[in-house]
Amino acid sequence: MPFTEVADRVWVSRYPWFDLNVTIVRGARGLLLVDTHASDVAAREVVADVRALGLGDVVEAVNTHEHVDHCFGNGAVLAAYGDVPVHAHETAQAAQVAGVGHEDAWDPDDSDPRSAEVRATTLVPATHTFSSARVVDLGDRLVELVHPGRGHTAGDLVVRVPDADVLLAGDLVEESQEREGTPGFGADCWPLEWPLTLDVVLGLTTGDSVVVPGHGAVVDREFVEQQRNDIGVLAETIRDLAGRGVPAAEALDAADEWPFPVRFLDQAVRRVYEQLPRAQKRLPLL
Repeated sequence: MPFTEVADRVWVSRYPWFDLNVTIVRGARGLLLVDTHASDVAAREVVADVRALGLGDVVEAVNTHEHVDHCFGNGAVLAAYGDVPVHAHETAQAAQVAGVGHEDAWDPDDSDPRSAEVRATTLVPATHTFSSARVVDLGDRLVELVHPGRGHTAGDLVVRVPDADVLLAGDLVEESQEREGTPGFGADCWPLEWPLTLDVVLGLTTGDSVVVPGHGAVVDREFVEQQRNDIGVLAETIRDLAGRGVPAAEALDAADEWPFPVRFLDQAVRRVYEQLPRAQKRLPLL
């Protein structure tokens, strides 16, 4: 999809590969680009689409977290626009440097037909980091970068454009119907903390906010509230099963109902069992 203006000087393009949202925010100084896609090739497509709008040059970039689809285009963006700052949370940038979580992208047996593109891309880590919050000055508007806590990863950030009442949520919020609206419960997620993190995110929104998820259609505050509650139900259901001594391998079959499709929840179960303190688990668990 071409870039579509979803609020005052905020444009979103939804790319079919990963059903990924890439956002640009315009200010007097130029453009802020949020997420850079998954490869050099994909990022060059993003750059071409941005230039086709005729809105000016990218002067700042942001990675909402360290996963391949959100940051592997950094090098191509820097090649196109020069030595612009690339912002990320300090934990996400450390993971980029270490290559943590990128093993699948480099697997030559990966089923994604574009995986060779990713393997041919050299990740350029973010250049500017922060721990809690940072303000990016675009000249006539300020954009806030906030780390609301751990959820999809340990280094998630959200981007708030206060004057437009827009929140770019990264993968803390997901709408994509490719996963039936299921958040990304991956090997590095934090399901027990995710609801509290989304409480902070909700505190950055209003009833009229436009919320851009990492993947899928643009949503509103009500959608975020519902997803927060569903993640909370998921986490507490797994906590209860662990407390009753249900082995992790049997947990998905042990509950009567789950708020998301079961086929997407293996890692959520594993991570909760790993993260629960010993006092909240009852043997046998394996």
